[in-house]
Amino acid sequence: MNPKQLERMLRQMGIKARELPVKEVIIVLADGRKLVFSSPQVMETVAMGQKSYQIIGEPRELREEIPEEDVKIVMEKTGADREKAMEALKRAKGDIAEAIMILLESQ
Repeated sequence: MNPKQLERMLRQMGIKARELPVKEVIIVLADGRKLVFSSPQVMETVAMGQKSYQIIGEPRELREEIPEEDVKIVMEKTGADREKAMEALKRAKGDIAEAIMILLESQ
C-alpha cells in the first residue's frame, strides 16, 4: 500500500502516522544480540496518546567479536580457562580490566 494512502486511512480513524527519515535502526535483544536494520522504512503512529513504531526492512545480526589477544591477557592475569575468560569479557562488554576484576572477585 502507498504510504500516503495508508496515512490518510489512519488519519480518518483518528490515528496520526508519518514516515520517519531513518538511516539505521539497532535493536538490542534481551540476550544481548543486536539486530541492525540498514536503510529501513520506519512508520511512527500515534493513537490515544501512545506512540508506536513499525520497522520494515531486512535485519542482520551484529556480532561483536572479542579479540583473541584480550582473551589471552585475561587468562594469563587470572589463571582462568578460555571459557571463563570469554564469559567475563562478555559481561564486561570487552573491558579487559573489568573482566579481570570480575574473575578475581569470584575466586
